[in-house]
Amino acid sequence: MSLPETSLIPPPPTFWGSIREALRGSQQDFTTGSLNRAIVLLAIPMVLEMVLESLFAVVDVFWVGRLGADAMATVGITESLLSLVFAVGFGLGLSTTAMVARRIGEKDPTGAAVAGVQAIVIGIATSLAIGVPCWFYAPRLLQIMGASPQIVAVGSGYARVALGGCGAVLLLFLNNAIFRGAGDAAVAMRLLWVSNILNLILDPCFIFGWGPFPRLGVTGAATATLIGRSIGVAYQFYRLLHGTERIHILTSQLRVNLGVLLRLLRVSLTGILQFAIADVSWVGLVRIVSLFGAAALAGYTIAIRIVIFVLLPSWGLSNAAATLVGQNLGAKQPERAEQSVWRTGLYNMIFLGTVGVFFIIFAEPIVRLFTTDPAVLPVAVSCLRILSYGNIGYAYGMVMLQAFNGAGDTLTPTIVNFFGFWLLEIPLAYVLAVPLHYHANGAYFSIVVAEICIAVAGILLFRRGRWKKQQI
Repeated sequence: MSLPETSLIPPPPTFWGSIREALRGSQQDFTTGSLNRAIVLLAIPMVLEMVLESLFAVVDVFWVGRLGADAMATVGITESLLSLVFAVGFGLGLSTTAMVARRIGEKDPTGAAVAGVQAIVIGIATSLAIGVPCWFYAPRLLQIMGASPQIVAVGSGYARVALGGCGAVLLLFLNNAIFRGAGDAAVAMRLLWVSNILNLILDPCFIFGWGPFPRLGVTGAATATLIGRSIGVAYQFYRLLHGTERIHILTSQLRVNLGVLLRLLRVSLTGILQFAIADVSWVGLVRIVSLFGAAALAGYTIAIRIVIFVLLPSWGLSNAAATLVGQNLGAKQPERAEQSVWRTGLYNMIFLGTVGVFFIIFAEPIVRLFTTDPAVLPVAVSCLRILSYGNIGYAYGMVMLQAFNGAGDTLTPTIVNFFGFWLLEIPLAYVLAVPLHYHANGAYFSIVVAEICIAVAGILLFRRGRWKKQQI
């Protein structure tokens, strides 16, 4: 006797089964089926990808903090400059994710691979254009940022390696953007874990000269990062050329496709400008904080690294929203794309809101894990508490803006960032810090105000729905 047809239908996967599938690598079509399951399958590896990135950022500060305030200030200043490189990487990466996701949603894996190759071509050219001049002029860049002669003496080597070798960072995030757009979130996670575990191992070895390694001080932190991320990039290229279940770059596709390259570049330019606006505002904030000395810079750097520890996993969640938007628009399902954004924003708000309360209550013991310097400690504690007040705003803001980016609409977030950061945050930071005498705390309060305003603007613009008609 034959079995009833309904008995042949497999049972729906359990929540824990979905988690195991997310870590292993899922073949789920994210344009069909349960939306919550799609979010879990994408978000878990993307969040874990960012967790180790944020863990590295915190551990890096933990070791560098043992070298004193000047070394910490060096990291803070250099990273404010390196954030401009991140702007290029993130801007190009988000347009790459959007284009690859749209092609995957259209069931066009060849088009997705071609788009990925053009992104890599742009990334390599950009790395050379930025990295070579920065290698030669790193000490001068530190001086321009207000570094004291002591900081320049201590940190020139760190700045030269970190800025000159920026191509490794840029290509690492760019290649993972290709995997994320294809829906290969688990592959992207494993690749970044390989890179950052190497960083974690090499960091103290090069800083303190453990075993056969040279003692390089703060320069060792940059050297470890460059080596770890360069190995990660090499592994990424290996996986792209040998193929995954979702994307495979053939040797015949390793050529410039001018039409696709120009289209990607057009979308990327506003994406780069979008992040450049945000990151230049960070440079401006560092410049304002530097008015109050090395201790203020060191405290700011420690607090920001702690905040990044939780913001990067949230960024992973917002990346999941971007992929879902891109793939579902490609599959002609705009309403499913919209629903995925609202749900992801809610989950992100719950996570960051809970963390914010924890940081406000336990700011001092958390900061003491990184420094006990009596000049640095109160600044870092104050910064961490103030920034945590804006966590709910950060949560919704990053998801909403990434949703526009996932649709290929990089212009709307660029405009929002321009008004939020340049016309609000920086002027407000200066007014609060200097004329109103709130000192460094004034700069921190301006961040909270700006991020909340950006989140509100993002929500209102997203509700209008024009992003659903974006072509890419």
